Amino acid sequence: MRTFGTFTRVRALTAAGALCLALAGCADDSSSNSESAKANEAAKGDTVTIMVGGLDKVIYLPMMLTERLGYFQQEGVSVKLLTEPAGVQAATALVSGDVQGAVGFYDHTLDLQAKGKQVESVVQLGQTPGEVEVVSNKAATELTSPKDFKGKKLGVTGLGSSTDFLTKYLAVKNGVNTSDFTPVSVGAGQTFISALQRGSIDGGMTTDPTVGQVLAKGAGKVILDMRTPEGSKAALGGLYPSSSLYMNTSWVEGHRDAVQKLANALVKGLKWISQHKAEQIAAKMPPDYAKGGGKDLYVQAVANSLPMFTKDGVMPEGGPQTVHEVLKSFNPALKGAKVNLEKTYTTEFVKKAG
Repeated sequence: MRTFGTFTRVRALTAAGALCLALAGCADDSSSNSESAKANEAAKGDTVTIMVGGLDKVIYLPMMLTERLGYFQQEGVSVKLLTEPAGVQAATALVSGDVQGAVGFYDHTLDLQAKGKQVESVVQLGQTPGEVEVVSNKAATELTSPKDFKGKKLGVTGLGSSTDFLTKYLAVKNGVNTSDFTPVSVGAGQTFISALQRGSIDGGMTTDPTVGQVLAKGAGKVILDMRTPEGSKAALGGLYPSSSLYMNTSWVEGHRDAVQKLANALVKGLKWISQHKAEQIAAKMPPDYAKGGGKDLYVQAVANSLPMFTKDGVMPEGGPQTVHEVLKSFNPALKGAKVNLEKTYTTEFVKKAG
C-alpha cells in the first residue's frame, strides 16, 4: 500500500533536532543508539518514512514522481513522504531518529560528519544544485553578481541550509566576507516572492518553480544560474551533487534489503525522467504543485531543471571533492576537520539497481 503525507510537518522535532546539530556533544554512542532505536520503532510495519526538504520543489521531483509512478509499490516497499520547507529541517528529523531517510542536498552528509553524525547518500538524484540567484528589481542595478553581496540582505530557505552554504561560498569566492551580508530565512514559494517584493531581501537563492514565478510576476531577475552542468562548473568549479536520499549509516547497514528496494525504485524513476519530456513529467505530479503559476509555467520550470538530474543515481565523479572544497572555504568546522568522503556516500545499491 502506498502511503505519503504531502504537507505533514514535524514542528516539535525541529527545535530538539536543531539543538542536537549545534552541539557536537550529542553525538556520543548513547545518543546514536537512542536514535537508531527511535528510527527502528518508527519503521515498524515495513513503512520507510522519508522527510523531504520541500516536496513541491522541482529539485526533489524524483521522490514524488517515483511514488506517483508506483515504483516503490512495485519494489515491495511502503514509503511515507513528509515535507519541511528546507533541507536542513529534513536533516534535523533524520539525526533525531524520527524518520529513516532524508531528501536534501548531499553537502549535509559532510556537515553532519564533522559534527559526529555518520550519514550517507544512498541515491544521488542531482548532479548540480538546481539553484538560481535572483535579485529584486529595486536592487538589480547595484546587485549584479556575488561580488556585490556586501551589505545586502540575501534570502535562503533556512539558516544552515544548502542555499545558505552556497550563498556563503559564492560570497567568499568573490571577495566578500560572510559577515558582510545578512542571510535571511524566507523559505521558498510565496514566502520567498513576498520577501523579494516587500524589500525584506535584496535577492536570494531559490529553485523552480519559485524561479519561474518570480520571473512571471516581474518581481526580479536572474543573476546566476546553477541548474545546468555548465552553470555549476562556472559558479562552483565542478559538478555539485545536490539532492539525494541520505540515511544514517547504521540504519543502512541494518536494513540493506529495504535500502536496495528504495534504490531500485528511485533509479527506475530517474531513468523514466531521462526518457520523457517535461510535459509528460509535469502531468504525473500532483496538480497543486503548479498552483503558484499555472500549468505552463510549471512545465517550463521542470524543463529548465531537467539537466540537474542524474540518470542512474550514481554519485558524479569528482562531485564529493567539489562539495568539500566549497564547504571548507567558509565553514571553520570543516576547514579543520578530517572528513572521510568515502563514508559520505555509497554507490553499492544504485549500481545493483542499474
